[in-house]
Amino acid sequence: MSGTEPFRVGLTRSLFHADGTPAFDFGLEVLEARSDIAWEVIPTDETELPAAALAGYDAIIVELPGDVTARSVEGNDRLRLVARVGVGYDSVDVPALDARGILLTNTPDGVRRSMATAAVTFVLMLSQHVTQRDRLSHEGRWADRGGYVGIGLTGRVLGLVGLGNIGREVARLIAPWDMEVIASDPYVTPEQAASVGCTLTSLDEVLSRSDFVVITCALVPETYRLISAERIGRMKESAFLINIARGPIVDQAALTQALIDRRIAGAGLDVFEDEPMAPDDPLMGLDNVVLTAHSIGWTDQCFRDCGLSAIESVISVAEGRLPATIVDRAALAHPRWAGWKEGSTDG
Repeated sequence: MSGTEPFRVGLTRSLFHADGTPAFDFGLEVLEARSDIAWEVIPTDETELPAAALAGYDAIIVELPGDVTARSVEGNDRLRLVARVGVGYDSVDVPALDARGILLTNTPDGVRRSMATAAVTFVLMLSQHVTQRDRLSHEGRWADRGGYVGIGLTGRVLGLVGLGNIGREVARLIAPWDMEVIASDPYVTPEQAASVGCTLTSLDEVLSRSDFVVITCALVPETYRLISAERIGRMKESAFLINIARGPIVDQAALTQALIDRRIAGAGLDVFEDEPMAPDDPLMGLDNVVLTAHSIGWTDQCFRDCGLSAIESVISVAEGRLPATIVDRAALAHPRWAGWKEGSTDG
């Protein structure tokens, strides 16, 4: 940066407890160690970040809830970077940021292992009827345990809807169980799929052949309710649906009815169409679904790695370098980024 004014960074309140202490270890000490960077908590509790609250920042670090809309950046000619803590960015109006030359970054490396582990956890829990067996044990109903015989995984089919950063890690982690792994992803080549022991195929085949369907794709207009009632109907009655991506990718009402009618065996859901879930949501009363309140991937390592990645994006821009994890490079067409290059120290 030029001049003597520090690079100003705002952090959403969701990163902190009410008393101002960090809600988790996200590497704040790295930011605090920089004398050229001044940070503060963004002064708002609104889910949609208002324009007035973002005025005066060069960058913001955003953790959910914290929607960045066209209204959020209206008239803002100073903000250069929105650093999203996490991988999903459906809460950010990317075209609005692109139009103003505001970069958006996320933290794919920070979530890759934790979310892939979460998917495998669901597979293991569902195949071993862990929640049912736990409930029987707590209720002293040992005589009923014969009604819950587990499902061996060797030779079974695991289908991935999306074979990106997380999907590929799921394929790697599931390998010791000797499952057949297939995937549907229009942006991946057969060679890329084969490199992680996976066979690329159609979405219809993933749904019809898989014993476990795992959704890891991003929520974009093309994937909204991609898993429709019709597509759920193509799954085997013995199959399980696992969603660790975003709730609206699945028609939740259709899925709920399929679970009630036992048209599929069960589901593991970390994400939902509406969050938080309503207390009377019919999913709450089902014994063939595992629900984890959009938190199954939360680990100390995940939080710190994601936080450090977001902070590194901030430091890069403060030092006149382009960050490594830009979501949409269309923003770079804005005149404010003229002459900036990866690795450059000239801003």
